[in-house]
Amino acid sequence: MERPTAVQSDEGAPLMRALRRMLRPLVRLLVARSIPYTNFADLLRWVYVDVASNDFRIEGKPQTDSRVSLLTGVHRREVKRLRRRASPAFRAPKSATLGVQLVSRWTTLPEYVDPQGAPRALAYASAEAKPATFETLVRSVSTDIRPRVVLDEWERLGLVHVDGEDVVHLDVDAFVPAQGEEELSYYFGRNLHDHIAAGAHNLLAEGDPLLERSVYYNNLSAESVRELEELARTEGMRGLRAVNERAAELQRRDGEQDGAKHRINFGVYFFSEDMKPDSQDESES
Repeated sequence: MERPTAVQSDEGAPLMRALRRMLRPLVRLLVARSIPYTNFADLLRWVYVDVASNDFRIEGKPQTDSRVSLLTGVHRREVKRLRRRASPAFRAPKSATLGVQLVSRWTTLPEYVDPQGAPRALAYASAEAKPATFETLVRSVSTDIRPRVVLDEWERLGLVHVDGEDVVHLDVDAFVPAQGEEELSYYFGRNLHDHIAAGAHNLLAEGDPLLERSVYYNNLSAESVRELEELARTEGMRGLRAVNERAAELQRRDGEQDGAKHRINFGVYFFSEDMKPDSQDESES
């Protein structure tokens, strides 16, 4: 990759204005979690060095500490120290990985959905050994974790409920558990990384534009916001289910191919807040 083009460092530069706005909710989260500026600054310094070291190499030439220092503005001695620090692995918690696979199967495989494509309510177990039970679903993904352990945890997180006949019902809107710090932190990092990466790709014009769109309106009543949130939730879940179903089909088809090494992430979000009279951010109607 070529050396990055220098941008204005003053706060009035378009990208700096965007960064200031983008960072506010992140900093609010850090303060709420008692993560001080010094910790975040040290992490940011390491990320600068790591990105410059790996993403901005010149073909045929070594990526020296001096060049990384030039690219990042981090002192060469500090670059040398930081380049020795191993990159921590970013892996999905086992519970999150298992959950994604189970929900994907429950909402796409023919034996687990009804004729309308909605996930069936599953008997926990069946004396007649029917192929589609909650036990068979869990064991189709993992034989290391007992189905009852999964069911108890999913009930706690609000992913499922069990009726009086021991039939398990999936909450189709609860693709991500409502609780669980480790799982939520993983999805927070993965999804925001991919959203920012899509926007950065488009801003840098590094190829065909990626899908990154939103709908923005202000001057709305609380009642209108509630209506729009419900509409966004309904239509968003419709889109997620459609992409999920087709992706599962393609993954099964592509699984044996040598070139099946790509990943995708498609998501939706909805946000609302009270307009601040003294703020000039997004004041246009």
